[in-house]
Amino acid sequence: MKTEPGTFSWDDLVRDKKAVWDGVRNFQARNNLKAMKKGDRAFIYHSMDDKAVIGIAEISREHFPDPTDNDWAAVEIKPVKKLTNPVNLTIIKQEKRLTNMVLVNNSRLSVQPVRKEEFDIVMTMSQK
Repeated sequence: MKTEPGTFSWDDLVRDKKAVWDGVRNFQARNNLKAMKKGDRAFIYHSMDDKAVIGIAEISREHFPDPTDNDWAAVEIKPVKKLTNPVNLTIIKQEKRLTNMVLVNNSRLSVQPVRKEEFDIVMTMSQK
């Protein structure tokens, strides 16, 4: 889940203890929101200057109508943990095992699927 830290950051999510992930206006991203299930984990990715995976959130409420526009979808998330070390997009792109990761090939998509093996690799990278 991609966010601009100046608009809504990891620290904002921690402060608020939960957030409605709304305002998504891309059909592919909306479909990714609709595929999320309660209890699923999601990376929080800071776009703009940071361009890094910052933390892990959990889906606390499955998709429902976006409060800002009922034709779209939203989910509710809560923070799980901040990564030990943020994992920068440049480093992710250098990891050969992540060449098929959506973030590597379409970093502009605001809500992306992440396969378990990709999740595990990024988590290992955050420990370095």
